Amino acid sequence: MSEELALFRDNVKRFVDTEVLPHYQLWEKAEIFPRELWNKLGEQGLLAVDIPEAYGGYGANFLFSMAIQETFARANCAAVGGPMAVHSDIVAHYLLNKGTEAQKQHFLPRMVSGECVGAVAMTEPGAGSDLQGIRTSARRDGDDYLINGSKTFITNGQHCDFVIVVARTNTTAPGSKGTTLFLVEAGTPGFQRGRNLEKIGLHASDTSELFFEDVRVPATAILGEVDRGFAVLMGELQRERLTLAIGAVAAAEGLLADTVEYVKERKAFGAPLASLQNTRFKLAEAATDVRVHRAFVDECKALFMAGELDVPTVSMAKVACTEMQGRVADTCLQLYGGYGYMREYGVSRAYVDARVQRIYGGTSEIMKELISRSVLGK
Repeated sequence: MSEELALFRDNVKRFVDTEVLPHYQLWEKAEIFPRELWNKLGEQGLLAVDIPEAYGGYGANFLFSMAIQETFARANCAAVGGPMAVHSDIVAHYLLNKGTEAQKQHFLPRMVSGECVGAVAMTEPGAGSDLQGIRTSARRDGDDYLINGSKTFITNGQHCDFVIVVARTNTTAPGSKGTTLFLVEAGTPGFQRGRNLEKIGLHASDTSELFFEDVRVPATAILGEVDRGFAVLMGELQRERLTLAIGAVAAAEGLLADTVEYVKERKAFGAPLASLQNTRFKLAEAATDVRVHRAFVDECKALFMAGELDVPTVSMAKVACTEMQGRVADTCLQLYGGYGYMREYGVSRAYVDARVQRIYGGTSEIMKELISRSVLGK
C-alpha cells in the first residue's frame, strides 16, 4: 500500500471515529442517518473520489474508493457505507461511463460535493433478480417520455436528489432489448417517495418505495441509448459486485478483530474465553477464512484495474466473500454468547447487517448460475 493511500485511509478512519461512530446508535434507532451527513462526506472529499477532476472529482484510482468502503465496513458502519457505495461507486459511474457531457457536468460535481445524492431504481415488487421482468414503463409523448410504475427496496430513496429509473420502452421486445434508463430529478411532478421501509438490519440506511405517475421527462434525460439500458446495467455489475465482495471481507476483518479482544477479556469457568480450545479453534477457522478471501479480492482489485475482471470471476468473489461474511458473523456472535444477542454489542448489528449481502447486487443463487455457465461452457 502506497504512503498516499495509507494516509488517506487514516483520514477516512478519523472521520468515521469522530463524525459517524458517536452518533451511529442514534441513527440506527431513528432508522435513517441525517441528510447533512452527505454534505460532511463531500466536504471531507469522501464521495466519488475516482471521478475525474474535469467533473469536480479528485481523479483518484479505484483503490482509494475502496479504501473508503473498507474503512466503513471494518468499523461496522454498513448502513452508511452501503448508501455511499450506491452513490459513489454505482450511480456516479453510470453517469461517467454512459452520460452525455451535459449530464455529467450537471450531476457529477454536485455528487462529489454531497449537494446531490444519487439512487438507482431497478427492483420492483414483482421483479428482483430477474431484471427482465421489470414493468415500469416509459412511453414516448412528443419530445418527452411519460414514466409510470413503482420501485421498491431503493437505497437512498429518502435522501436522493435524483434517481436513475429503469423502465420498459419497448414492451414487445424482451426486457434485455427494450429497457431504457432515465435520469429523474426529485421534485418532478408525479414522482413520489413512499415510506422508509423497516428492515431487520442496516437500520440507519434509508430504503424506500418510489412511485411514478405520468412523470414527464425530456428525451435528454435518457442515460445511454433507448432500449439499450439493460446493456448499461450489465456493464456496471462487475464494479458493483466487486465492491460488495471487498466490503464483505473488510466487515469480517473488523468483526474478527473485535471478537478476539472480547474473548481475551470475557471469562468463563474462571479463565478467559480465549483459553478454551473451542474458542481458539473457531477463531483459527475464521481467521483462515478471512485471509483466503482477502487474497482473492485483492487479486480481483488488480484484475478490475487492468480491465480484465470477467463476469465469472467477480461472481465467484461476490458469492464467496458474502457467504464467508455470514459464516464469520455467526461464529463471532456465538463466541459472545448471550451478550452477542444484545443490541448494545456491535456483533449483533454485524450479524443482521451481513445477511442482506447474499441478496442484493445479485443473489448467491444468481452468482452460482453465472459461474456454472462458465464452467460448463454455456
